[in-house]
Amino acid sequence: MLALRLARGSHPLVLMRRLLVAAASAGVGFLLLCALGYASGHPAHSTGAVLRLLWCFVPLAATVQFAVAVARTDPSTRPRTGLSAVGLGPVRLTVLAAVSTAVSCTLGSMVALLLFLHLRGDLSGLPFDGAAAGMLDADAPLPLAGVLVLLALVPVAAATASALALRSRPVATAAGDDDASAKTPPVAEPAAPAAPPTGLPWGVALTAAGLAVEAYMSGGEGRSLLPLPGRLDATPAGVLAGWTLTAIGLAMAGPGLAYHCGRLLQAVRPGAVRLLAGRVLMDEARRIGGPLGVVCAVLSAAIAAYALYGTGPRPFGPLTALGAVLVLGCTTATLLTSALEARQDRTRTTQAVLRLGAPVSALRFATVLRAAALLLVFAPLTWLIAELAALPLTT
Repeated sequence: MLALRLARGSHPLVLMRRLLVAAASAGVGFLLLCALGYASGHPAHSTGAVLRLLWCFVPLAATVQFAVAVARTDPSTRPRTGLSAVGLGPVRLTVLAAVSTAVSCTLGSMVALLLFLHLRGDLSGLPFDGAAAGMLDADAPLPLAGVLVLLALVPVAAATASALALRSRPVATAAGDDDASAKTPPVAEPAAPAAPPTGLPWGVALTAAGLAVEAYMSGGEGRSLLPLPGRLDATPAGVLAGWTLTAIGLAMAGPGLAYHCGRLLQAVRPGAVRLLAGRVLMDEARRIGGPLGVVCAVLSAAIAAYALYGTGPRPFGPLTALGAVLVLGCTTATLLTSALEARQDRTRTTQAVLRLGAPVSALRFATVLRAAALLLVFAPLTWLIAELAALPLTT
């Protein structure tokens, strides 16, 4: 009940992010139900049904990542001084964030079920009743247990991931808790530079392994690397595994690459703006590097798919297009939400710099420098990964 009351009183932008999570959950739920309908209507094609279900876990993972990012930026669940006195300590706030995430995802799953049943023709009296009965295998009955399990995947996974991500969030302490601290103001000490992330070598290794698996699975009998158009079950499971390894590797390497982008900004006699931009980027590397690496993996896959099928006669199927839109949209929204969280966390630093007399234009130029440095490193990396993924098909 408290989660619903906080949702009603939230800022419109917060409500919009929650609605986006619900929409993404609805899309994933619809894809899962389509996979279940295919399995019920084609019992002899068990391999194709399993591959369709496996492909659904890619947008599911992107949706869970987006839901966690939205939960982290929710102002109603951020630890603040004095909330423990009213029974809202860190544990309660974590549970509240998990419940809010589960409510949003459950709403999306319910919408997906209603839309799926309506397009199959099971719900009559509405426009477009049974418009996709053939594609959704309306003649085959749906097992109730399977429907409930699949629709519960996104809410359970998103709520669990949100709770795990928020359980170690620090809580600000109140000033003046003891007499000594109240009489003697704390002396501000310069913060040490952030330690470099340690996942860069492992990320590079996993990315190389994923590309190797994709190249190996693309050979033999002239089969293509990413035969996605038209059917979700046309891609071998090994190719999906290779792309998953590549995405995980880029997500692990992203923080390290972002950290070195910050060091690059501070190289060769930097000025005050470059020092500020580089230091902020080094501090935020762990927060934005992972989502940026995932976006790099998704864009490289999209570029490779377009290079293979963009000019071909076979269009992408509707389910493949829905999955692609979900993955692209959720990963991009996760990156933007992580950037918003980083901006919220450095509010005090920004205010301190402004009090020292720094112009607002300098802060804006520092933001542009950070974005340009990330683009300078990640854009060629995305193109390189896409070329390496599509290379086995052109030889």
